[in-house]
Amino acid sequence: QVQLVESGGGLVQAGGSLRLSCAASGRTFSSYVMGWFRQAPGKERELVAAISSSGGSIYYADSVKGRFTISRENAKNTVYLRMNSLKPEDTAVYYCAAKLYPGYIPARRSGYDYWGQGTQVTVSS
Repeated sequence: QVQLVESGGGLVQAGGSLRLSCAASGRTFSSYVMGWFRQAPGKERELVAAISSSGGSIYYADSVKGRFTISRENAKNTVYLRMNSLKPEDTAVYYCAAKLYPGYIPARRSGYDYWGQGTQVTVSS
């Protein structure tokens, strides 16, 4: 099993930046595709960014492309989400998710097996 713990959320003004971190347990982190989802009140949980096990394939939602950067350090069992130029619309609970050996980047919530508890990101106007 894999345990995921997010950190780095908080309150920031529009235009500011935050870096989220997701620390994973286990010995097979390098074999997992990692994703960041977010869920705002009243909205469906959506995939924001994802990265393959090697880091060679990356996905971004159109809404964050050019502003967010996903990366991973397999030696540290950690995946990051750097968020720049934050907007009030980015306010949500952000979740880290993992899938073992998918062979592709899952785009749906059901494609991931493990989830963190989430970290709140609030962007004020």
